[in-house]
Amino acid sequence: MKNNYFLALTSAALLWLAWPPIPYTSILLLIALIPLLIAIESIINSDTKKKSKYIFRICFITFLTWNTASIYWVFNSLNAVMPTATAILISLIPFGLAAILMTLAFWLYYRLRTIISRTWSFAGLVCFWIGYEYLHQSWDLAFPWMNLGNGFAKSHYLVQWYEYTGTYGGTLWVLVSNILLFEIYLGFKNSMKIKQQGVLLFGTLAYILIPVLGSLIIYFRYQEKENPANIVVVQPNIDPYAKYGSMNSGSQIDQLIRLSDSVAQPNTEYFIWPETAITDYTDEKNILSSIHFKKISPFLAKYKNGNLISGIESYALYNIAKTPTSRFEKEINKYSDYFNTAIQFENSGKVQFYHKSKLVPGVEQVPFSEALAFMKPVFANFGGSTGGYGKQDAPSVFYSQSGIGAAPVICYESIWGAYVAEYVEKGALFIAIITNDAWWGNTSGKDQHLQYAKLRAIETRRWVARSANTGISAFINQRGDIIKQSSWWTATALKADINLNDQLTFYVKHGDYIAYAGCFGSGIFGLLLLLPYSVFKKSDKKLMPQ
Repeated sequence: MKNNYFLALTSAALLWLAWPPIPYTSILLLIALIPLLIAIESIINSDTKKKSKYIFRICFITFLTWNTASIYWVFNSLNAVMPTATAILISLIPFGLAAILMTLAFWLYYRLRTIISRTWSFAGLVCFWIGYEYLHQSWDLAFPWMNLGNGFAKSHYLVQWYEYTGTYGGTLWVLVSNILLFEIYLGFKNSMKIKQQGVLLFGTLAYILIPVLGSLIIYFRYQEKENPANIVVVQPNIDPYAKYGSMNSGSQIDQLIRLSDSVAQPNTEYFIWPETAITDYTDEKNILSSIHFKKISPFLAKYKNGNLISGIESYALYNIAKTPTSRFEKEINKYSDYFNTAIQFENSGKVQFYHKSKLVPGVEQVPFSEALAFMKPVFANFGGSTGGYGKQDAPSVFYSQSGIGAAPVICYESIWGAYVAEYVEKGALFIAIITNDAWWGNTSGKDQHLQYAKLRAIETRRWVARSANTGISAFINQRGDIIKQSSWWTATALKADINLNDQLTFYVKHGDYIAYAGCFGSGIFGLLLLLPYSVFKKSDKKLMPQ
C-alpha cells in the first residue's frame, strides 16, 4: 500500500517538474502519469477491499499535490488581502476542484475496467480527461490553467503543430504517450512475445517522435510574411493597491503617456496600455467629455496613425434591466452595468469598446450567482465586483483608421485558445493582451501567464503584444518566440515592428474539434457505465479485466 502512495506522489512530482515556468522539462509530461497507472493496475489486480475508494484516494493525492505545487500563487494573491486562514480556505477551491475532476477521469477509467477490456478502458480515460478539460473551461467555475496541453508552453518549439490542433492536441499526445509507455512496461513485466514488444515499441516511438520532428521542421522553416506595424506596449509598474488608493487616475495616465512617448516613433500605429490602466469608473456614453480623453487626445494627436488600446473600468446606464448583471441604482432611478473594458481611442476622436467576457470566478462574477448569492461579501475581498461584472458574449475586433484589426484580449481570457481564435477569425491581424499580473506578486503565476501567450501565437500565427501593469510585458512572434520582454516590477515601455498576418490556421477555422470528439466519447463510455453489469458478463467474458 505504501508503495502505491509513493508512486502517486512520483507522478505528482513529475507533473510539477514538467510544468512552466521550469525550463527544458516539458517532455516529462509524456511519462509523468506512468507511476500512477502502475499504482492503479496494482490495486486492480490485488485482493485489496474497497478498491474504488483506494483508487480515488491515490489519484486525488496525485492531482491535489500537482495543482497545489504549480498554482501556489493563488494563495499568495489571496493572502495579501485577507487573513491567512481565509486565504487557505478559498485557495482550496482552485487547488481541489480541478484535482477532483482529474481524479474522476481516472476513477471512471477504473470503473470501465470492471466491465470492458483495458484497451477500451484507456480510450475511455482519454475521453473522460478531455471531457473534464472542456467542462473546466466552459462552466461558471472555469479555470483551464492546468490543462495538460498548456504544459508545453515553455517548450513551444515542440508543439508548433498546435496551429492544427490547439492545446487539446497536446493533451491527447500526453495521455496516449503515457498509456503506450505503460503498455510497454506491462509487456516486459508479463513477458510479452518479442515480436509484439517490438511492434508496440516501434509504434510508441513513432507516436512520440513524429510530432517532435514535425514541430522542429515547422519551427525552423516557418517564415513570416513581411507586413510591418510599429507597436508600443507600456508597463507603468503601479502598485495594484495604490491604483485604487493613494495614486489618482490623472497621475497614472500622465505616467502612461510619458512612458509611451519615450519610445514612440512617428509611424507608431498602436499604443497598448494594461488592464484597468484608467481606474475611474467612466460612463461609456460620455467618454469623449471625460478628463481621461482630454489628456489622451493631445497625446495621440502627435502620431498620425496613432491608436491607443487601454484597459478601463466603465459602466452603462439603462432605463430598464437590459442584462442579467444590471442592477437598480435608487439614487438615479436607473439600472447600471459595470464592465472590465478594453477601449480603443483614435486621434480622430472615435472610440471602440470591448467588455471582458471570460470573467474570473469569484473576483469578477459570482459563479452560479443565484445559488451562491450569499457569498458576495466574501468575493468582495478579492477586489472585484460583488454583483458581478457585465460582459459580452463573443469577442469583437478593434479596427484602426488604417484598417488594422487588433484582438483586445483581457488578462484571464488569454488562456482560452478557441476564444482568442475567434478574434482572428473575425479579422484580427495581431493579438493585444492587456493584464494586471501584479496581484500575484513575484511568483510563477506571472511567468505561466506569459508562457501561455506563446501558445496563442502558435495557434493563430499572430504576433502578441502584451502589456502588463506589472509582471512581464512582451512581444511574441508568430512562432511563439519571445522577442522582447520587460523585467518584473519595472516601469518601462517596449516597441517593436511586428508583422501583421491575415492567413487563418486550421485551428482558427475549426476550433476545439478534439475537445468535441472527447466529450462525445465521454458520453458513450458514460452510457456504458450505466448499463447493468450482467450485460457485459453474459455477452463477452473476454471483455473482463485481465
